[in-house]
Amino acid sequence: MLALKPSHAWWHKVGEIGSPWEAAVAPGWEGERHPGDWVKVVRRFKDGHEEAWWALEVEAGPYGPRRARRAVVATTDPEKLPEKKTWYLVTNLPHPDTESAKESQLPSADLAEIVRLYGLRMWVEQSYKQVKHVLGWSDYQVRSDVAIRRHWQLVCLAFSFCWWAYGRLPTDEPAETEIPSSAESVGRGKKETLGILAGGFGDGKGVAGAMDNALEILEGVLRDAPTEGAKSAA
Repeated sequence: MLALKPSHAWWHKVGEIGSPWEAAVAPGWEGERHPGDWVKVVRRFKDGHEEAWWALEVEAGPYGPRRARRAVVATTDPEKLPEKKTWYLVTNLPHPDTESAKESQLPSADLAEIVRLYGLRMWVEQSYKQVKHVLGWSDYQVRSDVAIRRHWQLVCLAFSFCWWAYGRLPTDEPAETEIPSSAESVGRGKKETLGILAGGFGDGKGVAGAMDNALEILEGVLRDAPTEGAKSAA
């Protein structure tokens, strides 16, 4: 499901509809009591409130309910078509009342479902935009696939270390329990105490924290690693 620009058009004869916008302004809407081909849909939001929208199935040019691609216009006001609250959409989801809905592997979707799905897409785009710009995923420029993946790994590592360091910023609030400072984890305006399960690299059933006990873990790995001679013998 994709959004179309209002200027999107196709080849057509003079006097015929040549764009979704022309289909939306074509005679038919006379008000809520006489909506013509417009269908009322209700959008429900996470905070509980609802909004009444109107959707129109475009049946002109390469689009139609029985074609491979469908064009839909969704808006809050079919009469004025406000720019910021009017969507021009294209989808390959089949219409429920067609033969293609029975043959297609994709689920069918009526106008209300198409509007709902595109409403979810808006949040996906918002999150993707934040990931790209805040974490720097859009800064790899023209690189190979391996270079891009390495860049993303470095960004994620840097973000993880910054997050870890931020959680250990000093605070004026007293600690609940006196424990070694290496195991303290300070949250945003709140101190949480985390006990160390393994304070050293000695044998035991506990697990040492990867960040607070990095040297002990490394020493344990080096100590337990087989020598070159042992490897050759094996």
